[in-house]
Amino acid sequence: MSRAFAGTWGRRPRKGRGAWAVDVATHVPRSLPETGLGRGWEPAMIMAITLVLLLFGLLTLHSASSVMAERGDLPHYYYVARQGAGVLLGLVVMLAVARIPTEWLSRFAPHMMIGSLILLIVVVLPFTEAIAPEINGARRWIRLPGMTVQPSDLAKIAVLVWTAAVAVRKQQLIRKLGRGLAPFLVGWGAIMVLILLEPDTSTACLIGALGTVIIFTAGARIGHFVLLGILALPLLAPMLGAGYRAARWRSLFLDPGGVVEGSSFQSYQSLVAIGSGGVTGVGFGAGRQKFGFLPEAHNDFIFAMIGEEWGFVGALVLILCYLALIAIAFRVARRARDLFGELLAVGVASLIGLQAFLHIGVGLGVFPATGLSLPFVSFGRTNLIAMLAAVGILLAVAREAPEGRTERAAAEGG
Repeated sequence: MSRAFAGTWGRRPRKGRGAWAVDVATHVPRSLPETGLGRGWEPAMIMAITLVLLLFGLLTLHSASSVMAERGDLPHYYYVARQGAGVLLGLVVMLAVARIPTEWLSRFAPHMMIGSLILLIVVVLPFTEAIAPEINGARRWIRLPGMTVQPSDLAKIAVLVWTAAVAVRKQQLIRKLGRGLAPFLVGWGAIMVLILLEPDTSTACLIGALGTVIIFTAGARIGHFVLLGILALPLLAPMLGAGYRAARWRSLFLDPGGVVEGSSFQSYQSLVAIGSGGVTGVGFGAGRQKFGFLPEAHNDFIFAMIGEEWGFVGALVLILCYLALIAIAFRVARRARDLFGELLAVGVASLIGLQAFLHIGVGLGVFPATGLSLPFVSFGRTNLIAMLAAVGILLAVAREAPEGRTERAAAEGG
């Protein structure tokens, strides 16, 4: 690409960027008043969409969980109150992370990975069942006084930051398989193996996909991923085709809706809930699937409850909110000060997007049940805090974007 052609599209040279980079952001963007968390209109919109999703999540969670709480002799607001505490803590974490210089994130990325590895090891050790008990056939949580922590959710943030930091340091080697890609595979592999031992296949695959998107953005060769995918097939096929996973795949592709017991029961009931909602839904609080028909209606299948009570219109608005948040995150990536900030923003967009649309795909019967939460909506305080921390990282990148008041004034005056 010639310099003249790049200049036509408004390319700005930035640290860590190749000559091929093309900037699609305007030089003098119109913006809302400064928010204090970032520059331009992007931080304000990120905050607004996040708060809308949080509020909508609390409303939907109350409707989805009230019956379950009362059946357990608990107040109808039990789960909403716990989630509300998580929202408050998560917002504090988000605002704190938004003020952290991204250089600090790069510096402490190895410590975040080590901390995640330690927590994941604690979960799977045979003599730690007192604090990491088996729940529903899996050991994924650590019970602490007054709270329960899911280390795999924290590992998503650690992998995001660590991958971005290492990709910047290995920028000159990123296109080589041995010295470039291998260190990432070792780091991701250590995290993914421990998560698979819980077992939690969906989260392990999500982390692998997240890391792949980040280093592909950094310039890694797609051919290496194709080769690794082919080599991994003999290992993944027996894993995905064994036990309850095999039954889920069979019910999904061979006879969808034909078996309404066992592993396909939740997916079938999810489709019933969404189909019952029609265009505008049966009304907030009027859903029937939460009365024992749809297990985990407050968590793994909360999108089905949204489809039932809010209908196609409500589900579409929710999806548009996620798409808007992802689009703004990519815009923040384009305006980032350096490559590390760009990779962080791309990672946040990928994390929210992948998890949201995998959850929605499960609700629609496109994928077998995965156990992934719907960001900002499903019940689960660790995941909620991790997602709000990711939004804080996005705000930190936006805060350091070069288009500030001084730069805008200079551009307008020149």
